[in-house]
Amino acid sequence: MSWPVAAVVVAHSSNAELHPCLSSLRGKVEEAVVVDNCPGARAPPALRAAHPWVKWLDNPSNRGYAAGVNQGVAATSAPFVLLLNPDCELLTGLDGLVEACRPERVGGAGGLLVNPDGTPQAGFMARSFPTPWALAFEALGLNRAWPGNPVNRRFRLRRLDPAVECKVDQPAGAFLMLRRRALDAVGGLDERFRPAWFEDVDLCRRLCDAGYALRYTPLASARHVGGHSVGRLSPQVRLNAWYGGLLRYAEKHFSHRAYRRVRVAVLLGLALRRAYCVAGGGSSEDADAYGRLFRLVRCGFPRRFEAP
Repeated sequence: MSWPVAAVVVAHSSNAELHPCLSSLRGKVEEAVVVDNCPGARAPPALRAAHPWVKWLDNPSNRGYAAGVNQGVAATSAPFVLLLNPDCELLTGLDGLVEACRPERVGGAGGLLVNPDGTPQAGFMARSFPTPWALAFEALGLNRAWPGNPVNRRFRLRRLDPAVECKVDQPAGAFLMLRRRALDAVGGLDERFRPAWFEDVDLCRRLCDAGYALRYTPLASARHVGGHSVGRLSPQVRLNAWYGGLLRYAEKHFSHRAYRRVRVAVLLGLALRRAYCVAGGGSSEDADAYGRLFRLVRCGFPRRFEAP
């Protein structure tokens, strides 16, 4: 490996996934930190003993992914930092990512993410920056109902050739190498995105605005399961976090008029989803969660409220 790399893994209810993840990092990084955001389910002593070269940081509460990353980065010193989700397992070395980041004005690079069956995670491992239309289509459910629409094709880079290295707007945060100097230049991740969602999109946007390019390379790959912690969140927490991140991103990076259009789309989408649940297409718990979030957004969430 040509340059030292520090790996930062933020974990939450991830004990089953951490052993293969950390085993795949052995010998490929100079430093490794696991930031444990789940005080009620700490990594057991046997798991920690199996990886004595890893530094473990146990938080007394769930500080959120962005805060966990910043905490892990501050505990390391290597010039390149690998953000790796605990449900990712490296299939290659990291030289490909380091080489992609070597040019001075490249702030970071993502690699090839594959499903457990080996197929590329197209539409996830690299995307364009979301436009107001893209976020409105997401909020209204149009991208799920009509995935081939032109807005979604551009957003999810449906024409990306996974075998070809290229410049992209936002490599997936699940497997992202960052130049420490670039990360420091933009102040790290925005900890207001909590507990998760859109903090990596916001980081890539700020890196781009600061003059840094981002790359995708197939020369480094990882197997990614995805969503291992999401199912353990209550519907209310999950919805508040995802919609809160979407609205915070829109408010930060769009004009006031565009932000208002996205907010209207969110309100309409929430109302439609609640109506679908009430009509028998979903659970009463989901219907209640959509209804509560609708009222929060109408009252100014997330600007005036913190996501529970």
